[in-house]
Amino acid sequence: MRKPFVVPRIAAGDGLVLRPWRLGDLPLVREAAEDSYIPLVTTVPSPYTHAEGVAFIARQEDRALSRAGYPFVMAEEAGDRGLGQIGLWPDATDEGRASVGYWVAGSARGRGIATVGLRAIASWALRDLALARLELYVEPWNTASRRTAEQAGFIYEGHLRSRQSVNGERRDMLIYSRITADLTDADG
Repeated sequence: MRKPFVVPRIAAGDGLVLRPWRLGDLPLVREAAEDSYIPLVTTVPSPYTHAEGVAFIARQEDRALSRAGYPFVMAEEAGDRGLGQIGLWPDATDEGRASVGYWVAGSARGRGIATVGLRAIASWALRDLALARLELYVEPWNTASRRTAEQAGFIYEGHLRSRQSVNGERRDMLIYSRITADLTDADG
């Protein structure tokens, strides 16, 4: 039997830390559940109930235990308040690829949190896990997420038509990537 993934605590910089989920993050899940978009593209429960919030956090723990991925909370280093989620989802083929996804709670948007978190998880994945390629998918209309990807060193590769189902509707996605050769001294 293969060992489960261990979700580490990663100092991301700018007062942000990436860490495992815990029950104290229920306020973050509740806020995300009230967002008009996050529940459409994630497993965040909507409508929110305490039981559904607890089940969501348990699913994050299960993802690491089952080797499906590394789900992190992006949290303030001081005070440890959860601000969003970022996850790394390795490709099952073991060819050194993984996808990355993230969301930021409405109350924490506009502070560059996703960019800092994305840089940190990319550096960790490419250096420490020795992955060769990270992929990120963004809907074409999502200018903020496109900007986040580019500011975190991801390179735009193309437009994928009808790539993903969102709320039962096929949607186009833009693909961005970051590879080991893209790492710089600023990546740690």
